[in-house]
Amino acid sequence: MRLKSQYVFIIAVVGVLALFFLVRGLSPHGSGKAEAKPTPPNALPSVQARLTPESVRELTVVMRGRTEAVRSVVVRSETAGVVAATPVLQGTPVKQGQVLCRLAVDARQASLDQARAQLKSRQLSKDAATQLAAKGYRSQTQVLQAQADLDAAQAAVRQAEIALKQVELRAPFDGVFDHRDAQVGSYLSPGQACGTVVDLNPMLVVGDAPETEAGRLRVGAPAQARLLSGQMLSGRVRYVAHDADPQTRTYHLEVEAPNGGLAVRSGLSAELRINAGRGPAHLVPVSALVLDSAGRQGLRFVQPDGRVGFAPVTVLEETPQGAWVGGLSGAVNVITVGQSFVADGQKVRVAQVR
Repeated sequence: MRLKSQYVFIIAVVGVLALFFLVRGLSPHGSGKAEAKPTPPNALPSVQARLTPESVRELTVVMRGRTEAVRSVVVRSETAGVVAATPVLQGTPVKQGQVLCRLAVDARQASLDQARAQLKSRQLSKDAATQLAAKGYRSQTQVLQAQADLDAAQAAVRQAEIALKQVELRAPFDGVFDHRDAQVGSYLSPGQACGTVVDLNPMLVVGDAPETEAGRLRVGAPAQARLLSGQMLSGRVRYVAHDADPQTRTYHLEVEAPNGGLAVRSGLSAELRINAGRGPAHLVPVSALVLDSAGRQGLRFVQPDGRVGFAPVTVLEETPQGAWVGGLSGAVNVITVGQSFVADGQKVRVAQVR
């Protein structure tokens, strides 16, 4: 009986201890780990924002471009003949009027000599008819016929001179004889090419401006082009298209820059930076830029009532300090952290940062 009483005592002690720890664990002041409190359903989302002042800045439009010859002409033959000489090597600078290809004269000189002899004969006949008509031995009709024959002979001489001149294919302007198509011994028909002459001074740098930038570009605006080699070209905008390309919806533009010494070749890639005048701009972190539901690029900001707003912006220039954007007015409290997790019109809790 004594042994049984001991077992009952032990069981009672264990039960009391178990009950004690159970009650202590459920108590809000117990030593057990308390469950995390759920976030109240009306808690405001937190964002970080920076008050960004408005600045007046030289605005720059940046785009990709390429160098292009201001003129490029394929010199073609106006007559048929065999190429007798090619006095200029391709890639050589040429002057206006310099012979690039010379065709064989063949019978052209003989045709000119014959036309000149015929002209002399017609001139004598005209003079004789005039003198005889003055004495009454020729009618006025015969004099007019002699004059017509003389005019025809003069036209034949001019035609023969032109045909002889056409055997020499000349450079239409100062430039570079960039490519030769005809070789000595080649037969050229009318319209076939001798070669190509390009004018590289001044040089053009061409590009295509998007709709958002085209309205800020003006003819005469200063511009710079940086080539992949690091070489710089400085010039001015000479042309901005008024009609957009139907496929790309961009506007073609041309910048004209001096190219003394022909150091810059046509077809090189370049970064164009065009001055678009002075205007308001804001410096913001690049990471602050977001897209709205319509796909527009812009910034989310905190309004005076603590609600989120959205403003579409245009990136004017990217620098190591951030992006200069246009489209905002005055000082704006731009959301820099959390802008992707809030919606327009939503009230937020703001932590201001510098």
